[in-house]
Amino acid sequence: MKLKEIVNTYMSAVNISKYCDRCLDTRRWGGNVALMVVDAAFTSIGLNYFTAVVPKVKEFRERYGISSLSELSESEKELLSVWRNRRSVKVAVDIAKVLLEFDSNDRTALRMWAREARLEDWKDDAVGSIKGVGINTFQYLRMMGGIDTVMPDRIVKRVINGILEKAGEEPVEKDIPFISRVHEIAKLTGYRPIELCWMTWLVEEKDGIKPKKYVALLEEI
Repeated sequence: MKLKEIVNTYMSAVNISKYCDRCLDTRRWGGNVALMVVDAAFTSIGLNYFTAVVPKVKEFRERYGISSLSELSESEKELLSVWRNRRSVKVAVDIAKVLLEFDSNDRTALRMWAREARLEDWKDDAVGSIKGVGINTFQYLRMMGGIDTVMPDRIVKRVINGILEKAGEEPVEKDIPFISRVHEIAKLTGYRPIELCWMTWLVEEKDGIKPKKYVALLEEI
């Protein structure tokens, strides 16, 4: 099968366009940028997103009602009460502090940072240089800030490289070349990079390509 045909098989299993639109419009979590930052920070340690990260972000929201980056920047104690990993809590607080330097409006601040951030120099970026922020957190925040791109995490790589191998093409392991390859696949297949990224998180490959049971949760976040 050709690459486009294989990708179509995977993409037809999930209907994610509107969720990707919401992400690129910086409207996830009801438009609460502070929760988007918490989401990204909690996701950074590699636990299951739907069973570990989402419930804890919800708990944080319901217990403390944090609605701004300014509040988040002073909420380390509150975060630690729901999430015991100090590193990712510090990441959330420090990202909030950096974004506050871009604009007083949270949504504008995240989008301004994302627009100015450059993948090739991500380690020297104001957010990328925060201890505990890796390329996946950097890319995830850029996506929520309106940049149509992809995270090179292990699931995305496994699914995309599996697709490449099925098409008789070489897999790509290094992060930045992998991101570039996904952008090429997007152009070839007519899908957006963000759609290819989200698809990998939401499909089951066992016994045929089908959506995971967690897809319904996307309506809430």
